[in-house]
Amino acid sequence: MINNDYFPGMLPAEELAQLKFIPTLPEFVTWIEQKWGDLPCLSDTVETLSYKQMCDMVARQRALLADMGLQKGDKVAILDNTTMQAVMMFLAVTSAGLVAINLPAQLPPQAVAGCCMKFGVKVLAAGKDFIATLGDMPCKVIAITDCADHAAPVAVVDKDDAAAIFFTGGTTGSPKGAILPHRALMRGALNGVYAPGSQLACHRYACVLPLSHVFGLIRSTLSVLFEGAEWIAAANTKETISKFPMIKPTCLVAVPGICEILLGLVKMYGKPFLGGNLQFIISGAANVPPKLIREFDALGIHLFAGYGMTEGANLTTGNIDVVQKPTSVGKLYPEQEAKVVDGELWFRGDNVFLGYYGDPEKTAETLTPDGWIKTGDLVRFDEEGYMYIVGRIKNLIILSNGENVSPESIEELFYKDIKLRDCLVKEDELDGRQVIAIEILPRMDEFADMPWEAVEAYFKDLVGKVNAQLPTTHQVGKMTVRQEDFKRTGAMKVSRN
Repeated sequence: MINNDYFPGMLPAEELAQLKFIPTLPEFVTWIEQKWGDLPCLSDTVETLSYKQMCDMVARQRALLADMGLQKGDKVAILDNTTMQAVMMFLAVTSAGLVAINLPAQLPPQAVAGCCMKFGVKVLAAGKDFIATLGDMPCKVIAITDCADHAAPVAVVDKDDAAAIFFTGGTTGSPKGAILPHRALMRGALNGVYAPGSQLACHRYACVLPLSHVFGLIRSTLSVLFEGAEWIAAANTKETISKFPMIKPTCLVAVPGICEILLGLVKMYGKPFLGGNLQFIISGAANVPPKLIREFDALGIHLFAGYGMTEGANLTTGNIDVVQKPTSVGKLYPEQEAKVVDGELWFRGDNVFLGYYGDPEKTAETLTPDGWIKTGDLVRFDEEGYMYIVGRIKNLIILSNGENVSPESIEELFYKDIKLRDCLVKEDELDGRQVIAIEILPRMDEFADMPWEAVEAYFKDLVGKVNAQLPTTHQVGKMTVRQEDFKRTGAMKVSRN
């Protein structure tokens, strides 16, 4: 299955003609400097750099890396919050032909040292909030703002050369380092530009996702630079959200958990809290409940959903038709193939990773010799080509009769209820027998002044209604209503561990 017309057709023809695919980060940095020049590029609400000013700084940081004797393919780790300086260092490293590793900001110093050793990092560039706490490291440490007093040209690299390594649970659950080449990063960045209407040189993005996450680095940063938009830093997410009335973003890339927070703030302070200019939100990295789509649509804000994984440079499908298809993750982005093998999604294209660092066994489990990623996701396509996530192979519940049950397929039925915020279906025991259980997190603002017993009674009734739609073997036999939030992953997904 290939879909090449759906997304490009969203853009005005004159804009589409400008977006030829640029296969390497060095070419990309050169292109955005020439293309967008004096337009505002990076901002922290105090200082704003134009595209030319940013690229000048990136050139001086390339020179610093060259003066340190780094060679093509050497690894440079970056440790900072979501700042302008972290973006510039990433562009400097990758446009110098080096490999960037954005470390999660929450890592303690011992874990940072361990990562640097594991990946053979030569240099660690750390932000001002981190550098004083690191102590001894197994590599050279520099400030993320360091640069030379002269510029260095971009490197010449092949589109298949490694550009970055991202941490991921992969398709088997254990943390690994996924190696993304230049072609994958830039294909993902181009995919992110596709949206309805004019996109070039007209948007302001408030960037609230960490750059260590592929969603934050690609869709929330590289795509933004690709389209000549202004990228506004969120070194502190809560602080940045509080500045929305001043920032006045037109676009936002966020996980559903952040979208829930924004809706709560709108209920408290009114729609003007969002700044008055917000047109659309790209949401992903976790299930996007239909109720979020409906509530933002009522505010006149489009909440677009999608699907992707680190190993596929984040952007595999996207859904702009969310009102009509609220439970779909959309259609395939251009120039990739997809097929369903025994219910599992496989895809290949420019966006496919090179493998897991130092782990050929896990790489072979996920990446076929002819370039197909075996995603571990169970999917179906409707007759119009829209994809739906049915579940994860590793999450399947095996019933005593040998039948497989996807917990996600049951959760989808519960997510239709507006009073439910999140839920988790799992295998459990009741009176010594295997049952399907559910934990439910309510949206407590929907139960104002109601006693807890009434909340539990509401969801007990909901379980009964959902069970009536399910085969007897798939019905929920045990329910827990949570008063505390779920344990969540770095992408704010409900953790199944």
